[in-house]
Amino acid sequence: MTRRRDLLRQGVAACLATPLIGRTQAPAAAAYDWRSLPFGGGGFVDGFVFHPRERGLLYARTDIGGLYRHDPSAGRWLPLLDHLGRADADLMGVLSIAVDPADPDRLYAACGLYTGRWSRTGALLASHDRGARWQVHELGIGLGGNEPGRGSGERLQVDPWRGERLWLGSARDGLHRSDDHGRRFSRVAGCPGQQPTLVLLDPTSGGAGQPCRRLWVGCHDQPGLWVSSDGGDHFEREPVAPGQVPQRAVLGPQGTLYVSFARPRGATLANPGELDGGSVWKRDSAGRWSEISPRPAGRFGWSGLDVDRQRPGRLVVATIERWAEGDELFVSDDDGVHWQPLGPRSRHDDSRHPWPADYRRHGDRLGHWIADLKIDPFQGDRAVYGTGYGLWMTDQLRAPRIDWRFEVDGLEETAVLGLRSPSGGATLLAAMGDVGGGAWEDTARAPSAGLFQPCRETNRAVDAAWQTPAIVVRTADQAATGGYWSADGGASWRPFPTAPFAPQGGQRPLAGELAVSARGGFWLCALAGRGAVTSADRGRRWAPCEGWPARGAPVAERSVEGVFYAFDPDRGQVLGSTDGGARFTPIITGLPVLADWQSAQLHCSPAAPRALWLALPDGLWFLGGEGRPRPLPTVQAAWCITTGAPAPGRREPALFLWGQLRGDGAEGLFRSDDEGRSWLRIDDPQHRYGRLLSIEGDPLQHGTVYLAPHGRGVVMGRPRTGGAG
Repeated sequence: MTRRRDLLRQGVAACLATPLIGRTQAPAAAAYDWRSLPFGGGGFVDGFVFHPRERGLLYARTDIGGLYRHDPSAGRWLPLLDHLGRADADLMGVLSIAVDPADPDRLYAACGLYTGRWSRTGALLASHDRGARWQVHELGIGLGGNEPGRGSGERLQVDPWRGERLWLGSARDGLHRSDDHGRRFSRVAGCPGQQPTLVLLDPTSGGAGQPCRRLWVGCHDQPGLWVSSDGGDHFEREPVAPGQVPQRAVLGPQGTLYVSFARPRGATLANPGELDGGSVWKRDSAGRWSEISPRPAGRFGWSGLDVDRQRPGRLVVATIERWAEGDELFVSDDDGVHWQPLGPRSRHDDSRHPWPADYRRHGDRLGHWIADLKIDPFQGDRAVYGTGYGLWMTDQLRAPRIDWRFEVDGLEETAVLGLRSPSGGATLLAAMGDVGGGAWEDTARAPSAGLFQPCRETNRAVDAAWQTPAIVVRTADQAATGGYWSADGGASWRPFPTAPFAPQGGQRPLAGELAVSARGGFWLCALAGRGAVTSADRGRRWAPCEGWPARGAPVAERSVEGVFYAFDPDRGQVLGSTDGGARFTPIITGLPVLADWQSAQLHCSPAAPRALWLALPDGLWFLGGEGRPRPLPTVQAAWCITTGAPAPGRREPALFLWGQLRGDGAEGLFRSDDEGRSWLRIDDPQHRYGRLLSIEGDPLQHGTVYLAPHGRGVVMGRPRTGGAG
């Protein structure tokens, strides 16, 4: 496997001057290019909307990674919510999307991650230009875009006759209506439930500027399908429809209503959530209901559902949470009288994104969590369906053999939990939730030989020995021994000989955070509530770290072998160990003490021994040099800090900060080439990426920085050729 052979110049790592303390200056701007590193999906794609009147206009929503528009000519997805800043990061969770049937340029998204009081309340995002620009209309209620039940819908609808009228089914606060394009919503008192799952309008009940009078609503807490014939003033239950939770509903070209249902187990919410059954029903244009469920064995629900608008009577439906065999798609050409499974006729091509081949190693199955599927209203052969790990598209839905392609270019909805750009070898290492992660040699291509296999595990952290970058170690929650290590820079992997922490409650070992010493001779793992352990023999034996704080993440010294650090936020001190992590003692005291809900990040620069930077909610501290630790007067708040390659002609590493500067109070991403005396702003209004879990500077390429936004994969920023900075 080809790897970078460059090493950081010894002169660069020779020394670090004490930061220059000067007056606060307004940040200049550096022109940066931002793009997602290709990995390929990885998260729950839970909803799609085709525009009914414009060919090829397709949107996809995700639970934590934002909203996307498909570019059919390029075969890739365009992210539409990367402009959201830290204060609006929770709006990256999209509970529902809607288009205006009469205006292809109008797009709406109901956004919010959670319904808890600690989360940002939800908002309706409205666009007049297909998601290029947005207006934010606050809702004042929580929306659970990443909570159980998020796979049903769509809960958001635009009246086809009165585009200013919107209907919104919230996660826990009932049904709402707006008559001014979503600027203000009011609660619909007649809706029977508090937890709507879908809203569907009947376009034949309105016309000539008159809004739709008939609408259907499904609810988690009031199973069955509810209908209103007076514009939402009163609702009554459809008497024949089953007492199950509606998941998806669609009106066919001849006026037939089709509905998929799921029956939750106990009080759980459906889709996703534990299910005890489900069914598929239709209501013909005369109002007669009949069950049309396919009849495979098992206890599961039904979700994704759509009709071929070019062929009346042709429809496709998907199972949900059919765990034993995997979810399945069924097609009917006679209005639900007979069904055929599509799995035996399907082939899936994931060759351009190597990780799914390992993820789906048990066979060529359709996938899991098929919450939604859509057939192109203009081309019945073209279809898309989502899974818990991405989406599949085809142009051969009517063919005897259906070839599906993993068309996720640009849709990088992966939870990245750790980043490391080593001093040599791989360009970047990334630990990911659920799908392992990988080592990029070429940032223009998805990792292949550098995959973190098995790809079904959550990798919590990854680190490489700074002076011996061929040694790479990563932790994995579901691994038999808690992690893996590599002696060739991530080209091949071996499991830990023994687990850092013993299993509890019959589960596999957990390993948590990780740091590797400068030459790779010591590995230190820390797990919340379990303390920290260290190994000096590549994981054969683990010993407890004496003096480890109740809260802390391990950081390795990069200039000296066997030295580790940790910040203790409960006592406001930095602890150090010079014996490979066996014993930690305070080395820096008098730092701010943090509340239990606050977080900090300690970073060790490779420039010199004990060149420590500490990012705190109220500022950035430099803890090295001969003087006392001091906060930088230029920084008001620091949420993430990292170092990268020095600017040309300088010896000190560049600093990358996600935080807030003093003076003008600017928030965002900044770079400093003079140890924090002055800063360049490197993000822009279209590239904020919500909440960042980690940032990592490239030690070999000046100005290059890698971001791990919450749910948006890995993003790379580089100075624009010919731009400032």
